[in-house]
Amino acid sequence: MRLSHSLLALSLLTATTFSCARRNKNIPEAKSVTVAPAPAPTVAPTAARDLADVMTDELKLRPDQQQKVRAILSSTAEQANAAQKQYAGNRPALLTELKRINASSDKQMQQVLTPTQYQQLKTKQRQMQAQMQSRKGS
Repeated sequence: MRLSHSLLALSLLTATTFSCARRNKNIPEAKSVTVAPAPAPTVAPTAARDLADVMTDELKLRPDQQQKVRAILSSTAEQANAAQKQYAGNRPALLTELKRINASSDKQMQQVLTPTQYQQLKTKQRQMQAQMQSRKGS
């Protein structure tokens, strides 16, 4: 009885193997490719420096303000990059963390800038958001 079970198993295995074999050997085999998820865009360290330079010109920052603003922007960029790595697969958590980072950065900016400079900054940010929204809708 065991021999018949073994023969039956062997014949099923053989039939399955050969019936699943490709009929046309000229068709190239499909290759399995593993695709990694797209990495989250990171904020380049130079972006903080460039933004500080623009803010210096636009808001007429004093040298002491420029140093503080540059430090705030560098820290913000580092925190944003760390958050993107930490929450890579969790977009809602990432957005929550980025909002927290931005709020903290905004609070620090408010302490460094004069009230007039801070209002100019907020006006410029609103203009940039409006431009981004109009591009998004196009």
